[in-house]
This record gives sequence, C-alpha cells and structure tokens, in this order.
Amino acid sequence: MEKTRLSNKGQVVIPKALRVLHGWKAGLEFVIEDVDDGIKLKPIKPYKETKIDEVIGCVGYEGPKKSLKDMEAAIVKGAKENI
Repeated sequence: MEKTRLSNKGQVVIPKALRVLHGWKAGLEFVIEDVDDGIKLKPIKPYKETKIDEVIGCVGYEGPKKSLKDMEAAIVKGAKENI
C-alpha cells in the first residue's frame, strides 16, 4: 500500500509507482467522485479519433445531398442575414 499526504494547498501526489502502473502522464485530467469512505479519481479519457466515414450521416439529415457550392452559398446567405 502506498501513502501520500495532503498539502496545505489541497494537493495530493500520486506515487510514481501508481502513475507508471496506470500510464498516467503529467497534465492528465480526472473526474473526482465523492464515495462513502473518501474520494475516487477517474481519468478523463479523450475521445477516440474518428474518420469521416465513421461519422458521416450521424446528424440525421434525410434530405438530398448538398454540394460544396450549395453549402458555401448557404453560409454566405446566412452571414448576410446576420449583418
């Protein structure tokens, strides 16, 4: 069992052996949960990198396909309306 100490700034050092075991590097962010007898730290895992083919169509648009020219025209139109 490893030991650590709470600093006067409220900081806790996670012992190196545990950081190495879990592969945690400096800058990793955690979610902190309050549990019955203390706290629980869970690393925030970044989203897995995806490719466009994996997410295309995920917004639920069911109309006809739009060309890049159509999309650019819609952007210009929207920008002019917000001036």
